Amino acid sequence: MSNPPHPFQAAIVDLDGTMVDTLGDFEAALNAMLDTLSLPHVDRPAVGTFVGKGSGHLIRRVLQTVLPAADAGRIESLFPSAWDAYQAAYDRINGRHAHVFPGVAEGLASLHASGLRLACLTNKPVGFARQLLEIKGLASCFEQVFGGDSFERKKPDPLPLLKTCEALGTEPARTLMIGDSSNDAQAARAAGCPVVLVTYGYNHGEPVRLAGADAYVDSMTGIAALLGKLTGRAATSRAAVP
Repeated sequence: MSNPPHPFQAAIVDLDGTMVDTLGDFEAALNAMLDTLSLPHVDRPAVGTFVGKGSGHLIRRVLQTVLPAADAGRIESLFPSAWDAYQAAYDRINGRHAHVFPGVAEGLASLHASGLRLACLTNKPVGFARQLLEIKGLASCFEQVFGGDSFERKKPDPLPLLKTCEALGTEPARTLMIGDSSNDAQAARAAGCPVVLVTYGYNHGEPVRLAGADAYVDSMTGIAALLGKLTGRAATSRAAVP
């Protein structure tokens, strides 16, 4: 579209908890890691509160959960072995226990049809992110894909968003961030991007509507309808779209 009826040039879309429910993958890979270390398993509800801040944070939180308090000092000594075991397990498991959330494919198609260029930005390692997008049939939607190891810092730092805007050649104020957590909202605010959050994601186990987004949607199919109302970094209202 040469003259889209909204101010946006692009959208940056998070992956885990926003487009794909990957808790099953995380649970399986983490428990395989724990088997290697002869440690007890972690359950899925706990995993859901740890996801979103990168693999290092995820592994440390799991070790903290399964180790007795008296053994907390072992976390850093175990970490290198845990990291290697987790990476190997996730490489085998990636996508096997995951599913695309309802409305994602349709929502991405609507955003593209409205004239937006699309990039995926996640704290998941970029190799795993690209593999997962291919497995789930979403890779062709995106011009760029960046992960937690693509830049010097991860979300909620604004650097990954600013670098993604740079790669797209778009202005942050005209680039919409779409995510599921306070990480996404904080990074977007600091980068000068407007932000919409989905309500069905993980958000570290906290209420997503406290994250300070410009709008919230129960399905990605609702985002295209909001574009004309979101005019820059702050929306005129905190919209909620079913």
